[in-house]
Amino acid sequence: MFESQLPVLVALLAMGAGAKLATARKDVEPGGLTRLGPAVLVPDRFRTPAMIFCAGGELFLATGLLFSTHPFFRWGSVAFFALSTYVLWELRRRRPDAGCGCFGEVSAAPVGRRSLGRTIALTGMAIVSLWSPVAGLAAVLSPGWLTLAGLLVIAVLSPELEEAVDRLRYRAPCEQRPGVESVSLARLKSSSTWRAHADGLLSTDPYDSWRELCWRFFVFQNHDKADVVFAVYLSGRHPAVRVAVVGTDDSGSLPEYTAVSA
Repeated sequence: MFESQLPVLVALLAMGAGAKLATARKDVEPGGLTRLGPAVLVPDRFRTPAMIFCAGGELFLATGLLFSTHPFFRWGSVAFFALSTYVLWELRRRRPDAGCGCFGEVSAAPVGRRSLGRTIALTGMAIVSLWSPVAGLAAVLSPGWLTLAGLLVIAVLSPELEEAVDRLRYRAPCEQRPGVESVSLARLKSSSTWRAHADGLLSTDPYDSWRELCWRFFVFQNHDKADVVFAVYLSGRHPAVRVAVVGTDDSGSLPEYTAVSA
């Protein structure tokens, strides 16, 4: 029972490492790493080495879990996924436009509840695996229904699957797809972010709107004559929605908290 989630941990660590190495090797498009994962939190010159270092750590842990029962690898996995949860939470707070980078460039969508839920679930799986009497290889060779259940949970919590399906269908990247303004506005008005601010707006119709890559921006005025800027991500069934309030004393610039941009 305790070893049932080891195959899930090994698979996720190996896949994440491979995707990060592939992304770092080709460096995606110019400036692509500025929107991927923890790399956005370090200076420019360290972003590629940081991604490679993270991939190396994941491969090290995956190999240890697969062939060893040493507590170092078990506790290391718990620490890795717990730290990942904290980093993604911080990334969501400081850079709401950045993707988690968990699986390289495929994880370019903004960090949401599913990505956070996945790292929390993986942390729990790693904790359960502390009591496994066997190495991961034995569990991989004889998976049970708990292993399949764990894989299903991770699949549900992985927004990258939608992006992968889009790529298999040869769809254009998000920033190159046509976006209908009325659809984005409807998605905005169905979001909890909109409901939290709608009562303070002078009008439910934006007085300005524009698009930047994968984001559609809408500007409204509130009762204090300040601009309320909503940003709607253009990809996904339940797209991310961000908001910033720009006061009259901001001299035409966004306030001191993080701006939303692509």
